[in-house]
Amino acid sequence: MTTQTILPVDAGTLGEFSRQSGEPGWLTDNRLQALELAAGLDLPKLEKTRIDRWNVNTYGSHKESTKFAALGEAPAAIQSLINGQEEGNLLIQRNSGAVYARLAPELAAQGVIFTDLQTAAKEHGDLVQRYLHKAVLPGEHSLAALHAALWSGGVFLYVPKNVVIDTPLQAVLLTDDAEAAFVPHILIVADTNSSVTYVDNYVSDKNEAGLHNGAVEVFVGAGAKVRYATVHQFGADTTDVTYRRAVVDNDGIIEWIVGEMNYGDTASDTKSVLKGNGSSSDAKVIAVGTGSQKLNYTTQAQHFGKSTPSDMITRAVMRDAATSIINGITKIEKGATRADGQQTEKVLMLSPKARGDANPILLIDEDDVTAGHAASVGQVNQEQIYYLMSRGISRHDAEKLIIYGFLAPVVSQIPLEGLRNQLQSLVERKLGQ
Repeated sequence: MTTQTILPVDAGTLGEFSRQSGEPGWLTDNRLQALELAAGLDLPKLEKTRIDRWNVNTYGSHKESTKFAALGEAPAAIQSLINGQEEGNLLIQRNSGAVYARLAPELAAQGVIFTDLQTAAKEHGDLVQRYLHKAVLPGEHSLAALHAALWSGGVFLYVPKNVVIDTPLQAVLLTDDAEAAFVPHILIVADTNSSVTYVDNYVSDKNEAGLHNGAVEVFVGAGAKVRYATVHQFGADTTDVTYRRAVVDNDGIIEWIVGEMNYGDTASDTKSVLKGNGSSSDAKVIAVGTGSQKLNYTTQAQHFGKSTPSDMITRAVMRDAATSIINGITKIEKGATRADGQQTEKVLMLSPKARGDANPILLIDEDDVTAGHAASVGQVNQEQIYYLMSRGISRHDAEKLIIYGFLAPVVSQIPLEGLRNQLQSLVERKLGQ
């Protein structure tokens, strides 16, 4: 069955927005082509999920974002996320556009670019045009096409050849105006033998229905390493649909750390394309579902290069009447000899009405490879609770220990202490611990 895509804006209005924003002609053309494409595409098809019943049409309109000169002017929802970043490398987007950006002078002197994507498209057009929409393709489905047409603000991070950045670069993306569009695009390019850690937080502070239609594109050059850490903590009124893609060249490394802590319906797809020989991917995802949330998480690794290892670990905790679909997909293409794809998906359900579905998928077109998977879905083990209670531990604390023990194999491997502590705090808040 085909569902007609309702376009949230007409071509004239979109073209005028792009021109008034001072965008180069190629970007205006890209937006208009994507909008035309969206009209003929269907919504993405998600495993056992009726996304057509979700709030995927409430885009709002592009509204000018008021910049602030000092971090002290930032709203409370942002202040809590930037402790210790007063002198660090930081970019903040509020609703439709960037409101604050800072890059250390010593990094700028080395050729590092860290700014909002709209500014980068005007100041570094050739570089942005080379990579924009080359990993998350507008033709995949209507949401991807609409994102390509409507994105604003966003993040552009470029790390030149042989530049190693030791301290994380951070972005905070806030939606707190129900009438303002919130469609950020993250584009990261790490050139040959470079290294960088990027961390972002997505948060909402409003009580009206809204949509985050987001995309992330990461390009990892030969011998480069990118660690991408992201935490989504939107409120119950925000629907979150995010597509993340990384393309990794010879001997490059991509590491994903994803914390799905939203309170509303969520779909995310995180994929590593191991294009080069010796390239590798490591993905760690933790998720907590509460209330009546509907969640659909997919993690993928597609192997083209030879001797390419990938590892994917997802752990999800469901309580109340939350439901989740957890997909792990390892695709080893013909010619990807000595590839090694491993994945684990586990779901812990805390209440009788909670539901979880873990789907490990191996698609292998080559003989000389190694691949494996593990998946489990189950309730809290009552025998474990009774055992802990027999040792003088309350039921509340016993359940808490079991939940943290379930998540520990993922959380303990996160190499960023601040992110580990943040995720621990968010898990406690969501589970009412």
